[in-house]
Amino acid sequence: MTDIAIRQIQHFLYCKHRWGLMEIDRDWAENVYVTKANLLHKRVHDPDKDYTLRGRKVFTSVEVYNPDPENNIYGFTDCIEGREDSSGTKIVDNKKYLLTIVEYKPTAPKNKEYNYDDLMQVFAQKICVDHVFSCNCQGVLYYADKKKRVLLPLEENYEEYNTQLKKILAEMRYYFENGIIPPIDRGQKCDGCSMKDICMPKLHLTESVRKRIQKIIESDV
Repeated sequence: MTDIAIRQIQHFLYCKHRWGLMEIDRDWAENVYVTKANLLHKRVHDPDKDYTLRGRKVFTSVEVYNPDPENNIYGFTDCIEGREDSSGTKIVDNKKYLLTIVEYKPTAPKNKEYNYDDLMQVFAQKICVDHVFSCNCQGVLYYADKKKRVLLPLEENYEEYNTQLKKILAEMRYYFENGIIPPIDRGQKCDGCSMKDICMPKLHLTESVRKRIQKIIESDV
């Protein structure tokens, strides 16, 4: 079964067609929004900069995974915070910690607390962290522009999100293993997308560049 990087889940939910261009056709383009996010994560993703802040142990760029056949996902967390507690899990120094995933985002969404694709990205991280450290961690989104933390309702909605994640992963594997780029969803917002010039959304392209070229070749034979 194809293993899937956690970061792909957020890309897939943001725009399936964009995800297909990136992961199947291996296309890529950057704009100011992508660069801004990359700079933010570059500061965060440094495994040599674990530190203690306000009584919390902070572990940066932690590699995690979940090998369950219905999941089979892997990746990195931006950081994991550990608050020392006797009911927690052992991490370092033979001490026990309650763990919280912190996922950094450059810009807070308008008119809502968080985006669904960001929530599911953190939930996927949670089932990996829980597997690796045998714990029941929390998840937080941190919005850099607002300097605001949002605690996500992961535990209280665990079964719902777990079911949704498995369906999402199954759909991703179907497209990936069959080499199919998903069509553009109706109503997809494309103005801020770095892949807009490659995707050409107004043409409603639903096939890979390779397949389109093959059709042209066959029509000329």
